[in-house]
Amino acid sequence: RFAHDALSRPGVTDVILFEGINDIGNNAGPDGGPLTAQDLINGCRALIAQAHAAGVRVIGATLMPVKGNGYYTPAAEALRQSVNTWIRTGGAYDGIIDFDRAMRDPADPSALNPAYDSGDHIHPNDAGMKAMADTVDLRLLRH
Repeated sequence: RFAHDALSRPGVTDVILFEGINDIGNNAGPDGGPLTAQDLINGCRALIAQAHAAGVRVIGATLMPVKGNGYYTPAAEALRQSVNTWIRTGGAYDGIIDFDRAMRDPADPSALNPAYDSGDHIHPNDAGMKAMADTVDLRLLRH
């Protein structure tokens, strides 16, 4: 889908890759076993390679917290944190947008900020969507 939905579009120069929280919530690794951080990282690396081969830059977005949602478990949170550390420090992306830092509850970093929570503890409300938009440094997309 990535190639069809993003890379094959005329004029695409950049994509924001914001993937993984549903994978974590479903906990289904590619081999049928539990999902690991390395599984997600490998998937991201494959998408980055496809994009780069098409001449498209990839901006990585950290995964937002989901405490209070059915996807949340301590193990899922540890996996999310591991993937976010890789997104921030792994050097695979052409730029980073840190939605995790922008959207988390300062009093409970494993949860969305209540001001941004739509009520399901995973999807942002309108204020959260604005906060996400404001987090995107447009200089990342101008080159």
